Amino acid sequence: MKNPLISIVVVNYNSGEMLSKVMSALAIQTCLDFEVIVIDNHSTDKSWQVAERTDFPCYLIRLDENIGFAAANNLAIANHIKGEWIFLLNPDAYPEPECLEAINRHIARMPGIDCFACTLIDANDPARIDGIGDCYHVSGLHWRHGHGSHGAIIPKQPLQIFSACAAAAIYRTKTFQQLQGFDESYFAYSEDVDLGFRLRLAGGTCVLLPDARVHHVGSAITGKSSNFSIYHGHRNLTWTFIKNMPMPLLFFLLPIHFAMILYIGFIFALTGRLKPYAHAKWDAFTQLGPRLVERKKIQRRRSCSCFDLLRMMRWLPRNRLYR
Repeated sequence: MKNPLISIVVVNYNSGEMLSKVMSALAIQTCLDFEVIVIDNHSTDKSWQVAERTDFPCYLIRLDENIGFAAANNLAIANHIKGEWIFLLNPDAYPEPECLEAINRHIARMPGIDCFACTLIDANDPARIDGIGDCYHVSGLHWRHGHGSHGAIIPKQPLQIFSACAAAAIYRTKTFQQLQGFDESYFAYSEDVDLGFRLRLAGGTCVLLPDARVHHVGSAITGKSSNFSIYHGHRNLTWTFIKNMPMPLLFFLLPIHFAMILYIGFIFALTGRLKPYAHAKWDAFTQLGPRLVERKKIQRRRSCSCFDLLRMMRWLPRNRLYR
């Protein structure tokens, strides 16, 4: 039997009924050229059991500990997939029936593209968008473009974006492996932007697919603005900036990055959440050593010009400081 075109990887951790909803959404896809690999990060709620009762090819790998989102995806892609393409799907992200068909169609039409992003719809309010690609600001902040906006802003045609949100992102398997996958030291949060940044530095491109739609709850497991998400999100944000920003841009943009750190720290202090934020930034800078080693490797492989990189970055601020 020939290998599937797409390997769908779902990292599960105590997702309850959400994983069941993902499997139900995959069961009614109009395109069936896929396999599913569920990596269970030592869940205690038995949510993983639904992966044993599917009508499509689904392989369950249960781990003895929670190794994090980044490492679990890397493990699946290194050892368990067969597809030419990887579709990373969160357990709180539910593809519409024609989603995989749309992905296959665009893969065939755009053979030179190595990464695609799905259009994320707010699962709680389908009239609104959860995200149409990730934006990267010159300060190092990043966010899902269009989050909370009305669906009317979804583009009519595929559109180049900075990077794909890994809640529903498609990567060429060979390219993902060449980039050495997600940075496992991140554990969770910002690993997708870091990978997208490295892809762009290596000369790759990411494209948003307006008709590949996925309904996304968002932070359903870790909690929106929880101490966990604040710590990992803001620690990893600084690591992503330091690792990937080319030296000519780093020289000019580092003061903007520090100004952003102070401004957001002030906002968190006003709202009584300074402690996890301060912890995040302390660890970000005191643990920079390994990140600087990675930086040397990343910058040696850079083929993207500083001008092209700046052209894809944002200069104007957003109205929300964290996801």
